[in-house]
Amino acid sequence: MTIFEIKSEQLSIVRELAYKIWPSTYGEILSKEQLKFMLDKFYSVDCLKIQQNNGQHFLLLEEDAVFLGYASYELNYENSNKTKIQKIYVSPETQGKGLGKKLMDYIKNIAVENNNDGLILNVNRFNKALGFYEKYGYKIKETVNIEIGNGYLMEDYVMEMEWNS
Repeated sequence: MTIFEIKSEQLSIVRELAYKIWPSTYGEILSKEQLKFMLDKFYSVDCLKIQQNNGQHFLLLEEDAVFLGYASYELNYENSNKTKIQKIYVSPETQGKGLGKKLMDYIKNIAVENNNDGLILNVNRFNKALGFYEKYGYKIKETVNIEIGNGYLMEDYVMEMEWNS
């Protein structure tokens, strides 16, 4: 299994994975209309390029020439000396096999190497992954509702894990 940072020419792989993974992840949480709206809004290749140009680093997780997951992170998020995990997803058929933890560990190591003292992420309040993050060491810091357009909200927890506090 390999985790590696990708170039903008490979962002279409992230898009394809999102369209494969999101229906399973959010199908019981979001309406089909909101799911489509969010995928179209956040995962067009042009939008992913803008995210990358604005400081997000995109990772792919690959095993036996098959892409099984992706993540993105931003170092020193909003000058906080923390790394924000913007995205982290693994294919539904691989969930529970430690791949999400491998992506988290990879990003945490990069954060430590860059002298960041914690990780931040947002997670939908109804996402099954909430327990995974808590087990990994994250604590809920804030509850937020983020308007994303078309009358839709992202109903999230902001979670944080610190190691040098």
